[in-house]
Amino acid sequence: MEPHYIAIEGVIGAGKTTLAKKLAERIGAELILDEAMNNPFLVDFYKNPKRHGFSTQLYFLLTRYQQQQSLVVHDLFAQKIIADYSFGRDPIFASINLSEREMLLYNKILPLLNASIPKPDLTIYLQASTSVLKDRIKKRNIGFERGIDDDYLERLNSAFNYFFFHYEDSPLLVVKTDDIDFVKNPEDFENIVEIIKTPVSGKKYYVPTGSK
Repeated sequence: MEPHYIAIEGVIGAGKTTLAKKLAERIGAELILDEAMNNPFLVDFYKNPKRHGFSTQLYFLLTRYQQQQSLVVHDLFAQKIIADYSFGRDPIFASINLSEREMLLYNKILPLLNASIPKPDLTIYLQASTSVLKDRIKKRNIGFERGIDDDYLERLNSAFNYFFFHYEDSPLLVVKTDDIDFVKNPEDFENIVEIIKTPVSGKKYYVPTGSK
């Protein structure tokens, strides 16, 4: 059976929102987008991560929790859902951005919220090298993203890879995206569509030959 609730994950610049929009349009699914750009602390965070890390992360955590709670009322067997994030991404960022004391408080809040979060039928992790992520971030030219430190991006990419190497919350499709383009090359997108039509159990890796 095809998945009804798909979460698409990846580091900043991986292409998750682009793929989510195209998939939702193709299969007639409701689209759920992360509201990261609406975080009022985000610009200050990139200017001073240590000072604004906790407020930024707490806003993300609570906003994502509220958004995920809206999925509880959906009939996931009748209505397909595509999201460009999973709730599991929040502790990845927290582990990078918060101090030891802040993590103690964060880890007291997280389990209270996580218990009632619906799990995806399939998670797609768009994996990319840090150099490719840097290039994509530069091309999309979003103001506050220009301040992302290279070391921070490398640490974040490593943390995502580690997290999804050990991920067990849902079936997982890992897609290596360095050499593909879902927008410019329709065949790349069609290949992903065909893969998710076949049930994924456990963990599956897709390393395309590339169209770029």
